[in-house]
Amino acid sequence: MKSTIGKWNIAIGLSVLAGFMVYGFFLIYMRDFSAGKEAWVAASNTGDHFEAKLAHVHGNLFSLLNILYGYLLLKLAIPTNYAKWVSRLALAGLLMPIGIFAELYLGLPFYLVLVGAISIVSATILLAIGVIKMK
Repeated sequence: MKSTIGKWNIAIGLSVLAGFMVYGFFLIYMRDFSAGKEAWVAASNTGDHFEAKLAHVHGNLFSLLNILYGYLLLKLAIPTNYAKWVSRLALAGLLMPIGIFAELYLGLPFYLVLVGAISIVSATILLAIGVIKMK
């Protein structure tokens, strides 16, 4: 039976990508159409507005990484133990942009950002090692 490790990375990656795309449309609305757009633009490179852009950009990037890693895990003969860890860590990497979003809007501490950052870097390193160990 062919392994399905990576399927969830693609599905969740696409879902989170769609969510951060919608968030991007909200940011465009705030910049171009909202009643206080001048104030929004004036503060767009500092504080909360900058954090909002960071969440959007990293959310899209990490979603695309999950889609790519999921595809590679489905198509390449990476050893199963590496593939499982890459899949889990890449999914956990989504905690970084979600953590930025949660920190900004919910006032949560920065821990999710750190866990996500460490996870996505670890997933990338393990994927590289898994590719090297392919037979």
